[in-house]
Amino acid sequence: MKYVLLLFLFLFGTLGYAQQKRTTFTGKVVEKSSGQPIAYATVLVADNETKQAIDGTTTLEDGTFSLETNASNYYIEISFIGFKKKVLQAPTTERPKIDLGTIEISEDAQQLEEVVVEGEISQTVFKLDKRVFNVGKDLSTTGASALEVLNNVPSVNVNIEGQISLRGSQGVQVLINGKPSILTSDENNALGTITADMIDRVEVITNPSAKYDAEGTSGIINIVIKKEEQKGLNGSISVNTGAPNNHSIGVSLNRRTEKFNLFAQLGAGYRELPNEITVRNTDLTTGNTILSEGEEFRNEEFYNFILGTDYYFSPTSVLTLSGNFALEIEDQPSTTNFAALDGTGNETSAWERTEVTEARNPKFQYELQYKKDFEDDEDHDLLFSALGNFFGKDQSSEFLDTTISGEDRDAEQNTRTDFKESVFTFKLDYTKPFSDEFSVETGAQYILNDVSNDFEVQNLENGEFVTDPGLTNIFEFDQNVLGVYGTAAYEGEKWGLKAGMRLENTEVGTLLVNTNEANDQNYTNLFPSAHTSYKFSEKVSMQAGYSRRIYRPRLWDLNPFFNIRNNFNIRQGNPNLLPEFTDSYEVTGIFFVGKTPLNLGVYHRYTTDIIERISFFEDNVNITRPENIGTNNAWGVEFNTKYSPANWLTFNVDFNYNTFSRQGSFEDTVFDFSANRWSSKLLTKIKIPWDIDFETTGNYRSAYQTVQGEINDVVFLDLGLRKKILKGKAVLNLSVRDAFASRIRENQIVQNDFEVFNRSFRARFVSFGFSYGFGKGEAMQYSGGRRR
Repeated sequence: MKYVLLLFLFLFGTLGYAQQKRTTFTGKVVEKSSGQPIAYATVLVADNETKQAIDGTTTLEDGTFSLETNASNYYIEISFIGFKKKVLQAPTTERPKIDLGTIEISEDAQQLEEVVVEGEISQTVFKLDKRVFNVGKDLSTTGASALEVLNNVPSVNVNIEGQISLRGSQGVQVLINGKPSILTSDENNALGTITADMIDRVEVITNPSAKYDAEGTSGIINIVIKKEEQKGLNGSISVNTGAPNNHSIGVSLNRRTEKFNLFAQLGAGYRELPNEITVRNTDLTTGNTILSEGEEFRNEEFYNFILGTDYYFSPTSVLTLSGNFALEIEDQPSTTNFAALDGTGNETSAWERTEVTEARNPKFQYELQYKKDFEDDEDHDLLFSALGNFFGKDQSSEFLDTTISGEDRDAEQNTRTDFKESVFTFKLDYTKPFSDEFSVETGAQYILNDVSNDFEVQNLENGEFVTDPGLTNIFEFDQNVLGVYGTAAYEGEKWGLKAGMRLENTEVGTLLVNTNEANDQNYTNLFPSAHTSYKFSEKVSMQAGYSRRIYRPRLWDLNPFFNIRNNFNIRQGNPNLLPEFTDSYEVTGIFFVGKTPLNLGVYHRYTTDIIERISFFEDNVNITRPENIGTNNAWGVEFNTKYSPANWLTFNVDFNYNTFSRQGSFEDTVFDFSANRWSSKLLTKIKIPWDIDFETTGNYRSAYQTVQGEINDVVFLDLGLRKKILKGKAVLNLSVRDAFASRIRENQIVQNDFEVFNRSFRARFVSFGFSYGFGKGEAMQYSGGRRR
């Protein structure tokens, strides 16, 4: 018996000794030429004899890593695509924790072509409280804007009007580099001035933590712009042409020294955006119908200039100053043919309405940012930023109605718009790690928004233009939001938790100057958040999150005065709107089958005081106005994956389904109903010989019910083709968006006493471009901006 006991003690002691020999390696991987950290580099512990990997990990965004092993005869290998591998022999000392320090790896010129190939497919990376979509060179977005890039991001859709939705909801806040921007505001959505080549990554935050502004009920989309970090002069130039007319030239430059980083972008061009419109208004009581059909154009010259600099006081202290100026010169000719039909379908009159609109839209944006990294920990930092935005519109329109037959419809109208908006954002963020696992964040943000919209309508009466007081007014809008927040996070090897609270005070004031109608609101709200993740194994991880969000009515939700292009279909705002509040929950699983990632999530959103556009119908005139009509209860499931059955073939799949229940009423009408909607997206990339890539992106969005009618389903296909020349420094691109001209939007409103049918169609877009990168710059594509 004593021998058995001795054997047991021997085995136990041996096991304990083996366990004690486990070693944890830490370090940081950086680029040798610039000292910049390298994220997602591979760190392996491999057997000296078999050369097979024993343990491994990847570096974090700041280049750091932590790797544990109990190997005894091994070496350490660090590698990253486009860089030379670095091999470290096992340390001779045996300690439980060994710091390898800063490990420098340098570029491998022979791999540069492979870098381009590997980096062309966009990829999604999951973080504790967000998903990061690293933007590759997807061909269907060649020569395209940020809107087309967003349309390839899982969970995100951009409709034919350029409205962005996240998981089917349009209550989403779009940020640029983590801050609000004039480029993303509803009243002048100019995301097209950000081009696909300029975007480094898109962060999709469906349940934002308390660190982020609580605005946006369905979450936040943060577009992170590239900033070259290589020393010397780098840049690229591109030329694009397309049909309908879409021509542009763009230049990107970057000059970096030890202390300074100077960056600039210039762009100019011309484009046309035709839109075919059909609207049918039917009064079911009288049977009378107004039918309108026509084609609208938005022709535009655009100029864009960005200039900025980083100054490094020290390796841990940097000041950034940047500015952006853009000018759009618009010409909007349109012709609409109207017909009035009686209850039997006979035409009683016909007339033509023509429009001549000219506008100048200047945009300014400037930013001052200071970041301080403390020496005790690379994640210990302080960030202050001050951001100013200005947008203006000086627009005049002339409308002429000419009778073709029947009742006299001759008329003339003039409109004038003088619009000005200023937005100032001040933000302070502080992050303090107390250990490798535990950290806190705190900060504050103050946003001031000041808007004035002077709109006038004049009718020709007895040879003179007379102001229409019912359609003319000056609308002033002021909104100030002060927010403070605090979060705490624990992130261990397998389990992580992040929780926080945000307090926001909102002051809103609207005023119709001519009639002295005012509506002032002041409210304070708490916005809690919680996120957790657990890593069961290298193949299975889970994430869960909760956040409370707000959607504050924006300018065009509130402003009652709009362009009267079609005076039988008028869109208005409502100055008395209240904000929406949403409680959002989600659980996501991340699974690996071989090397194929499968991401499956379920989510729930409950929204109060939901805002819906309601149609009011009188004398065949349809007026739509937003109203708070009750609550929305939505459940959904989401799936996406990337699968590569061969080196030359890759599929990206995205699927989203949600069912929702609306309960509410307005005046005497009850709007209770339940419905569902779903969307799917398939991106296929094929590598062809002769250094040619071919790509297709297919989209389907189901029909779905609205509070008063139904939106049709939509299916469309985008194509892309690319040929690299001059050893990859230059690229020829061809892209076709909506290849089969099937992206048609139809909205039908059916009520007891009226029907409204609306159809809009924008033509197929074809773009061809040439781009060339010099220094260490990459070839880029520039296509200019987008506007409403």
